[in-house]
Amino acid sequence: MQTVPVEHSDPINAKILAISEDLISGFQRQPFHVIAEQSGVPLETVLERIKAMLEAGIIRRVRQTLLSTKLAHGALVAWRVPEEKLNAAFDFMSKEDPFSGHVVIRSTDTEVSGSGYRLWTTLKVPVGESLDEHATALLRLTGAEEYLLMPANGVFALGVGHVRRRALEPGDKADDLAEMMTTVPVELTQEEWDTLLALKEELTTEEIVANPWDARAAKLGISVDRFCEIAETLNAKKVIGRFSTFLEHVKPSSTGERVTRFNGLFHWAVPKGREMEAGAEVGRHYCMTHCYWREGGPQFGNVNIMGVVHGTEKARVLEHKAAIDRYLESIGIPVSYTNVFWGGRSEIKPSEISPIVYKQWHESHK
Repeated sequence: MQTVPVEHSDPINAKILAISEDLISGFQRQPFHVIAEQSGVPLETVLERIKAMLEAGIIRRVRQTLLSTKLAHGALVAWRVPEEKLNAAFDFMSKEDPFSGHVVIRSTDTEVSGSGYRLWTTLKVPVGESLDEHATALLRLTGAEEYLLMPANGVFALGVGHVRRRALEPGDKADDLAEMMTTVPVELTQEEWDTLLALKEELTTEEIVANPWDARAAKLGISVDRFCEIAETLNAKKVIGRFSTFLEHVKPSSTGERVTRFNGLFHWAVPKGREMEAGAEVGRHYCMTHCYWREGGPQFGNVNIMGVVHGTEKARVLEHKAAIDRYLESIGIPVSYTNVFWGGRSEIKPSEISPIVYKQWHESHK
């Protein structure tokens, strides 16, 4: 019996993943057709391989992502937690709090400003709710001592593409500056909310088919055409992100292969008033999977540009950082403070944005 290759490094899988990780933007009526077209791999093979990689745990999830900056209030949160409570706090945030997305224990190579903040999470709460209220509840429930909320003033890069980025040279960048996306919330009708919540759920292996939205539309009791029409309206309102196959990039596969070993959260403090310019310059570097303008305050050397780079070798990640540092210097953007926070134990899941779930959670954790 012939088995389907499932490692991300298999040549056909790598061709598929180079497209499916983060290049299918917006809503697509037939996302797998688009992956097949852009990767040059036949549709039947694309479906077979993605399904096999999902079943093997190489792909962690397949889903339509949302630009939840438009649907929820969000922030990166740095937590100061007593060392003896750190792992329990990590477990609570990752397993018991649906509003915390990325949950990462980070460390620095030297003791610097902010080294005491070991637990980092992304937090989202529905529009109209308070990030502070939710963080205060988490503080009480985990025994954390302090938290710092860092909402994004602007977003310059938001992608993954681990397979695609492996061959990058330090300093490789786009010809154009990265555009800054803002985080202004939008209003949705009930029908739009219903469709959005159905759209964002992870696809099961049974839904890895040529027309994945048929079953979702049937569940809502509407036609596929109507479902797609609403999804296209949501796309026009800029609340739809990309259709993506998310690789398991933290844990090794059953054969011991890893997609990445190191992730560095880079910090730069640039002069006030030059955040948009600096973010656009940093964000154009292909190695950046995320790049934001966030205010870290005095606890973090007044950092205002943050970004994440992944890699299989620590030295290589630092080479990417050094290339960006040199570039900023060469174009006359001074940096008064810079640092790298290395990711250790981590759990990544989509943040819940449903107002109903939010109310229920707070009711049960009074």
